[in-house]
Amino acid sequence: MTNSIYKTIAADISLSALTTLIQAADLVSILQNPGPFTVFAPSNIAFEALRSGVSAHLLDSSTKERLAEILTYHILPGRMTSAALKGTVMRPETYEGDRLPIKGIDNGIKVGTANIVTGDIECDNGIIHIIDNVLLPT
Repeated sequence: MTNSIYKTIAADISLSALTTLIQAADLVSILQNPGPFTVFAPSNIAFEALRSGVSAHLLDSSTKERLAEILTYHILPGRMTSAALKGTVMRPETYEGDRLPIKGIDNGIKVGTANIVTGDIECDNGIIHIIDNVLLPT
């Protein structure tokens, strides 16, 4: 795959923390699968906003399963563009299995506790939306 979701994330310096965590959770192969997927990608700033020490704790090998749960909560099956999300209220099931609340409000798109700050980054196997907060499944 020339332009997979994983390769696109790995090439974006503003997503370097996410790239490191994807590798630590052994999720590279999922994001290189044919998909299609929609990925809500927390920026480095979103990871920095986590409580002190939480990001480092996520890289601990004892938390690998929890890290995988958190990251797969950011992945939806199918390709959902910003245009398709605007004006909607939905709770689609994530790759992790929980439902993620999405609201296409007048001034943007709210995904759980996050906002889409850069949307519609097209990839061969789906689409990426960069978000401003790390989403945590229940």
